[in-house]
Amino acid sequence: MTDEESVKPASKRREATRARLLDAAHEVFAAMGMGAASVEEISERAGFTRGAFYSNFESKEDLFLALVRRLADTKLDHVTDHMRSVTPDADRATDELVDQLISMSIGSRIDPLLMSEIRTQALRDERLGAAYREWHAQLLGRVTALIEDLVRTHHVPLRVSAARAARILSSVVEDAATEATLERWSPEEASRYIDAEVQAAALAIIDR
Repeated sequence: MTDEESVKPASKRREATRARLLDAAHEVFAAMGMGAASVEEISERAGFTRGAFYSNFESKEDLFLALVRRLADTKLDHVTDHMRSVTPDADRATDELVDQLISMSIGSRIDPLLMSEIRTQALRDERLGAAYREWHAQLLGRVTALIEDLVRTHHVPLRVSAARAARILSSVVEDAATEATLERWSPEEASRYIDAEVQAAALAIIDR
């Protein structure tokens, strides 16, 4: 067996371990919130020891940021795949664009309370704050590219640049998630509210 062949199984095991920890974290965070969740609880739910946890993540916050990144990437990958399967229709170009902008919102995939918690932690922790800013910049970049593709495909002009539209929609999602958290709405109620707010913002930035 070559060195390269021996590395591949270890790499796959590490990926599988990280995936199980992320799945467990999603369940634990959703049930208990980020503050109440412990490394022990997450590790036990995943079937691993604390040692396995710290071999893959520096901290609970590091794990949560990885979870947010995975959920957001999965959502945007789905949007991208859907975009490629949609045939442009001039009669419903605006409606299609709005639907796609709504589908980009990660609010329907991540509990608003958890998003509020990670932003709060990012404000308090310099290292986590830097990682969060880097991830958010990458997210805005992907959303900007998707909006540019949507506008080009459906020939619907915007009142602002695609980059500005991405920032506006991101701010709307964050504000709506915060309000949903303060109102103590269920994840389903929060998701509906966030989608409605994104729809209103999307219609406002489309030059009809």
